[in-house]
Amino acid sequence: MNAASANPAMLPASVPRHSAAALLPTPAPGLYIHVPFCARVCPYCDFAVQTGGPRKRQTYVQTLLGEIRWWGGGESGWRAAEPFDTLYLGGGTPSSLTADALEQILTAVRQALPMAVEVSITLEANPEEVDDASLAAWRSLGVSRLSLGVQSFDAAVLETLGRSHTPEQATEAVERSTAAGFEAVSLDLIFAVPGKARAMWESSLQRAVELRPHHISCYEFTVHQGTRFFRARQRGHFAEVADDDKAELFFFSHRFLADAGYPAYEVSNFARHPEFRSPHNAKYWSHAPYLGLGPSAHSFDGMHERWWNERRLIDWQNAVGEAGSGVSEAETLTAEQRVLEVLALGLRTTAGVDLEHIVGRYGVDLMPANADLIERLAKRGVIEGGTGARLVPTLDGMAIADTLAGAFEIPTVADEVPAGASGIDAARRGAVLGRDRP
Repeated sequence: MNAASANPAMLPASVPRHSAAALLPTPAPGLYIHVPFCARVCPYCDFAVQTGGPRKRQTYVQTLLGEIRWWGGGESGWRAAEPFDTLYLGGGTPSSLTADALEQILTAVRQALPMAVEVSITLEANPEEVDDASLAAWRSLGVSRLSLGVQSFDAAVLETLGRSHTPEQATEAVERSTAAGFEAVSLDLIFAVPGKARAMWESSLQRAVELRPHHISCYEFTVHQGTRFFRARQRGHFAEVADDDKAELFFFSHRFLADAGYPAYEVSNFARHPEFRSPHNAKYWSHAPYLGLGPSAHSFDGMHERWWNERRLIDWQNAVGEAGSGVSEAETLTAEQRVLEVLALGLRTTAGVDLEHIVGRYGVDLMPANADLIERLAKRGVIEGGTGARLVPTLDGMAIADTLAGAFEIPTVADEVPAGASGIDAARRGAVLGRDRP
């Protein structure tokens, strides 16, 4: 049964001074599918990934098909007024799955879940797995955007990061991908890698813009607990780049890419033209609803509730086998938490935050308590002045978006969470989220 006809609309919350009907509707939702497999696990990676052969991958796909069908069910499924208009296959390495496996997944999604007529489908891929045959297969499956995990065009940096591909393979992958007819090809790059000279980063940026991809993402090297780099740092085997040097690289990257025709639209994301911006990642930055499937995937109903799946592959598989869903835990956000998230996410973008939209969507007016703060932030040069009810960060402001958001006073409002407002069906929420775990 198609979930679009089986499930009632997701209603926005009722809050003081506004009826549910008066509040703005949530945007169209996005769908994320986590593929947890990699040829090897990079020493900086803290995602839920692992190596695995054909049998383990086949079991994963069959479990995922079951989770997709569960969320498409009439009694237990996703409740949203709008169909999904983006699908992001991330990981891990989705490109490591066979074309047949990807076809099974996409067919199940289209059959079970409410999908828009025009859906933006993004696939993450490693450069060493890109060839003409795979590109043709992905295009035939409807993939419209390709995100390549290049990370660097410098051999020494790639070796430090534990990547399998060479600079030559990265270059060839970009050239083949951009010629294959995708709507957009994006490159991921990592800066501030310990022990590597700034010139290496500048060279990688130069090579990236020479290849003229549609989109570039630049992420700061970060040491996460539990990774091999974390353990190496504990043993004193390397030191991270100093904060001042990281900041210098951040500002240099923004200036360099803007001059090369890739203006930033988010703190880590740059596009040659607005049409090449990531439509799926925009869901997160705009606080839109999204459903995550697969191990460790997170979901948000667009209003009050966030939930996440079991992280370990075996635990997720067992959960789906027991209850149909891999959900592990959930939290209900207060009005203050929701508004703080909107501020923190919006101030990471060049679009900024529309304060009138916050009033319309959440019933919270930030202006009375924060007018003086906004004036001070404008004088400091971290937000643009003269923008009325929209907070637009400068580049200096984007660099400290979380700190800016935390400076705002958020009025306390009485939360009312209406039944049926969540992406999890009310009848099943307790059974799914409250079940005991072995």
